[in-house]
Amino acid sequence: MTLVDAYLGALKMMESTGPRPLRQAAAFIAASPELVEEAELRAHLGAADPNDELRRALSLRLAIFDHQAEEAAWTEDTPPNTRERREVVLRLLNVEEETASLLGDLIPIANLDEPIVIADKWTPWYTEDLKRSRDFYWQHYSESLQAAPHWDSKAITALDKATDRVVERLANPTAAEAYQAKGLVVGYVQSGKTANFTGVIAKAIDAGYRLIIVLSGTTDLLRTQTQRRLDMELVGQENILRGIKPDDEAALDATDYFRDDPDWDHFVRHGVRPSDGGGSDLYRLTKKSFDYKSLELGISALDFPKRERHLPFFHPANLFAGNTRLAVVKKNSTVLKKLVADLNKITTRLEEVPTLIIDDESDQASVNTSRPKPLSIEAKKKRSAINRHIAELLKMLPRAQYVGYTATPFANVFIDPNDTEDIFPKNFLIALPPGPGYMGARDFHDLNLDIPLDERTKENSAEKAHVRIVNEDENEQDADLQRALDTFVLTGAVKLYRESLGRSTFRHHTMLYHVAMQKDAHREQRAKVKEMWDRSGYRSASCFERLRDLYDTDILPVTRGPDGGAAPSTFDELVPFIGDTVNRIGKTGHPVLVVNSDKIEGEELDFATDPHVWRVLVGGNKLARGFTVEGLTVSYYLRKSRQADTMMQMGRWFGYRADYRDLVRLYTTQALYDEFEDICQDEEFFRDELRQYAPFGVDGSPQITPSQIPPLVAQHHPKIKPTAANKMYNARIEQRRTPMKEPSSGYPLVSDGSSLQDNTQAFLPLLSSAVAHPEVLDLDGRSVSVLSTQVTNEELVSILSQLHWVKEDSFRPDLNFLRQAKPDTIADWYVVLPQLKGQDAQVTIDGVGPLSVHRRRVINGKLQAKSQPADRSLVQPIANRPGSTRGGMLLYPMVPKDATIQGKLFPNDVVMAFTLFLPQASGATDGKLITWTTKDSSLPDYALVSV
Repeated sequence: MTLVDAYLGALKMMESTGPRPLRQAAAFIAASPELVEEAELRAHLGAADPNDELRRALSLRLAIFDHQAEEAAWTEDTPPNTRERREVVLRLLNVEEETASLLGDLIPIANLDEPIVIADKWTPWYTEDLKRSRDFYWQHYSESLQAAPHWDSKAITALDKATDRVVERLANPTAAEAYQAKGLVVGYVQSGKTANFTGVIAKAIDAGYRLIIVLSGTTDLLRTQTQRRLDMELVGQENILRGIKPDDEAALDATDYFRDDPDWDHFVRHGVRPSDGGGSDLYRLTKKSFDYKSLELGISALDFPKRERHLPFFHPANLFAGNTRLAVVKKNSTVLKKLVADLNKITTRLEEVPTLIIDDESDQASVNTSRPKPLSIEAKKKRSAINRHIAELLKMLPRAQYVGYTATPFANVFIDPNDTEDIFPKNFLIALPPGPGYMGARDFHDLNLDIPLDERTKENSAEKAHVRIVNEDENEQDADLQRALDTFVLTGAVKLYRESLGRSTFRHHTMLYHVAMQKDAHREQRAKVKEMWDRSGYRSASCFERLRDLYDTDILPVTRGPDGGAAPSTFDELVPFIGDTVNRIGKTGHPVLVVNSDKIEGEELDFATDPHVWRVLVGGNKLARGFTVEGLTVSYYLRKSRQADTMMQMGRWFGYRADYRDLVRLYTTQALYDEFEDICQDEEFFRDELRQYAPFGVDGSPQITPSQIPPLVAQHHPKIKPTAANKMYNARIEQRRTPMKEPSSGYPLVSDGSSLQDNTQAFLPLLSSAVAHPEVLDLDGRSVSVLSTQVTNEELVSILSQLHWVKEDSFRPDLNFLRQAKPDTIADWYVVLPQLKGQDAQVTIDGVGPLSVHRRRVINGKLQAKSQPADRSLVQPIANRPGSTRGGMLLYPMVPKDATIQGKLFPNDVVMAFTLFLPQASGATDGKLITWTTKDSSLPDYALVSV
């Protein structure tokens, strides 16, 4: 028995008890108080690295205690993740003052991002007591994550919280009355959705769900990847081997993973047969090597025998003694048809079987696209094949819960909510935050970066660090592709250098070449990339001058930035690792692999069984959705799309890049880069809107339900729609009562001179008044010059009512709210025009001035007219004062970035952009931030406006 063993055992005891005196518990386990002195514990923790077993276990247990719901008695009603909660925890652990101080330094209170939940009313059943008493699969799953180096305590605690939010909104599997919940979980592209639904499945099995169906994309690659992940992290060795004796060579040969998977030793071990340890034995209806096949394992494998035959299967006496069936199936009509047919053959009454259907990539194939228009009740709705089979499963399994997972939810929320057999998420929509270390939109785009363009560098700009612009002319792109290949080689060499330091291990290293969807084009592209690879001179010193320049000007500067890792200070120090990199990439003689079917030229792409995949991957749809490209470092992307969800799913460069995020590069054209920035803003807008409406109203009711989500979808790019047109849902917002209003996507196009002129002239009286009142304000210790004025709400509404918008509804709901506001909620507005230095500061507009104009980028004719985040502090505190009836307005006369200004501008040269901060007193007294009207009388009552 060691000190580590004793304290690990003490922490294990506290899983069910909550915090208890730590040293006393360790001493009890060690049977020797001298072995577990706190001074020795502090010495161990102080010398340990973050991946030390005891430090990780202690971090996880403290994070769980910090995040525990207030209903637990030991919390003394302290709020989660606060200093008050941590003080209670440390007092109950009864640690010495020096230990408490060390724990505070090593394990700070986790500041967890909460999932955003939009849900209808629900009946709580998944209590802390139930969760603690039935946690077999969740406990082993979370322990397997704890052993993984890229999962820290904060990430595991966040996953625990997020999966609770899903499971608690499913139906109680033991309830007498059948109920079918439907929900949607929205993550970011490659942000950990599989980890979330694995956790949901674990908790659902523990709670009593006995049939688990995972619809895993439309390709064999994705289905196989998902099957292995679930087998490795959830199913475990005992359920896979099913009691096979160690000397039964024939049986072991027939078992997947045991012989050929290099990670078999890392598959979760339950220690016992699950049914002997308080869990449910898990039978797989599919394996890594085959999808669901009719009667493959005999129809009895799909049946659910009852221990107490006189009781229904969902009764606890049967349910918790029953086995669980798991099927991971591809969204293929033939496969699903077989599953539906076999379910109809089993002897158990299907209406008694608690079932969980997980639909991965639920916006792909699952959504009905046959007939977008709603039909009468009497009419039979024609459905596309996959949607029809899902509807059949839901109809024949009344206790089935449907949970869709996607990073691009627009197609799902546009489903007709009146179609009760469809997959509209009527009960809940949960938006997951990205986990620690995720590389998302803000790691590739300088969204609202408050640094002048000419001052941005690889150290302070995401774009300059990670994005390299490719020439729009196809005939001039060879040089860009050469740089991308060179970057792939150099970043591989840096990874090997980091391995030599013992800091990391990089099993896979890949480059994605994604230019076209058509399979016929992929072989030509492979030949093109292979030809360039062959003449790049990587196996001789002839390439060194080219590589040296790229390393010194690109790779090395980014490694010295905020997210930088270890790298040689000179190219010469890196040279020894270049040869090994080139050998790994070219070891098969085919450094470039086409991936548009399971096998190409005798090869199969399998990140699980291949110990090292160091390749350039050429592909289309197979590498564009759901499938994780392991080790992806360089992306060369030139493929276009006119749908935001399709484009976002092709953004494989988003994801977790542990220990090499500084090496990640995206090569694309300026047009495509700008389009991605627009759709990233669509995504952020959707989440920001959800975040505003997530809190319950003052009466305890949801402010909005999932049925009211569709109007919250934005479209920043005029030519890129959120999803396919036949999936768009028809609804209109009547009033929007949000506290901040920035209609940046609604201003007229810069080519619409007539509308711009009218808008500018509407604001001229306000500009004239502000010019007469210059001020110098203090902003975080620095002086800021502004022009300012004050207007009544009635006067401002009069100005805003004259404005033209690119779409009628762009600002109408906001104006409706401002128009009906009483003086005791919005009396007046403090208007501020931030001023600049230089030639852009001395401009007149239609004779009014001097004042500053602000330059912004134009994309597809639309000015990117957003306020500067730093400027918001000039007016927001005024609006946020308790009881304030004075709002704040930032006003920006804006022009295109490349506009020529000769001291004066005409009204049609200017986009008048503004941001409003509503006063605190204007908050909706009924708790509703949004009200509705309908354009379709068939919509339910929730959409009727109430003003």
